[in-house]
Amino acid sequence: MATARALDLPTKLKKAISRDTIIKWAPLLVLLILMAFFTVIEPRFFSVRNFARILIAASPALMVAVGVTFVIIMGSIDLSMEGTVSVCAVSFAFCFMALGGTLASWAWIALPFTLIIGAVVGGINGLIHVKLKIPSFMASLALGFVGTGLAMVMTGGDRIRIEDELYRSLLTERIFNFPIMVYVAALFLLVAWFVQSYTTLGRNFYAIGGGEDLALASGLNVNRIRIMGFMLAGIFFAVGALLAVGRIGIAETATGNNFMFLSITAVVVGGTALWGGIGGAWNTLIGVLIVFVIGNGMVVIGLPSYAQDGVLGLLVIIAVILSTNRKSISFVK
Repeated sequence: MATARALDLPTKLKKAISRDTIIKWAPLLVLLILMAFFTVIEPRFFSVRNFARILIAASPALMVAVGVTFVIIMGSIDLSMEGTVSVCAVSFAFCFMALGGTLASWAWIALPFTLIIGAVVGGINGLIHVKLKIPSFMASLALGFVGTGLAMVMTGGDRIRIEDELYRSLLTERIFNFPIMVYVAALFLLVAWFVQSYTTLGRNFYAIGGGEDLALASGLNVNRIRIMGFMLAGIFFAVGALLAVGRIGIAETATGNNFMFLSITAVVVGGTALWGGIGGAWNTLIGVLIVFVIGNGMVVIGLPSYAQDGVLGLLVIIAVILSTNRKSISFVK
């Protein structure tokens, strides 16, 4: 009996460290190792002040990455984030200034207005993809360029400054040493987790990503759900735009710059599968933290920016290799 139990131990151990288990916990392990590594090299890295700096930089990108996560879970991809963020930021600034330039006046209406703009842009994105049957990466990339161009036309290349103290309190006011914008990002992260885990829409995202043919056979209106997924992504892109403007106090065409690289990298490194059906908001949180911990840590220890990009690129390749079943020929739809 004892011998049988002893023989079972290797089997149990093998199951405990299966490929799926490694993939599930690898991003968190990487994050912890990175934090330990940078702390050993530079003790100042492990401080509340530095963590606050990381979270301030990461909050807008987290919202954008969470938005694209919904689309990737469905097995599609959304590359319109840079144009959408720029359009939302500029639209917010114009509306905000036109209605008084302070949250103490009617300018607060600019906040829900911006979310609506994000949803509309996302809806257009989804309609182009679904109705015209254009691959999502191409439709969204093209719309992103349109958005960037539209933001340029709207601003004429100028910057719009937002100097309202109430709005800038997103950055300037702190609770337990962390600015309000960090808590706003955390709140919307919880909303995203609730949507993906406890709503029919969220479960349908996973159903489509797990197998579109099966989802259709189950009676799901796949086209409508895809459009709603892109609209939801657009809303989170808009939240990212609001936080980005709150962080720097400026809305311009360049507000959306670099969000594509940061968000897609974070989603992939966090463990959300590019072919859909696997991952979610918490994976994206870990991925965003990995990206910004690397960036911050390398700055702290004095490494150049091109080294940061190189490390992130290698992490993406490793993450895709570990998470991809290369016997499958189905990738991003």
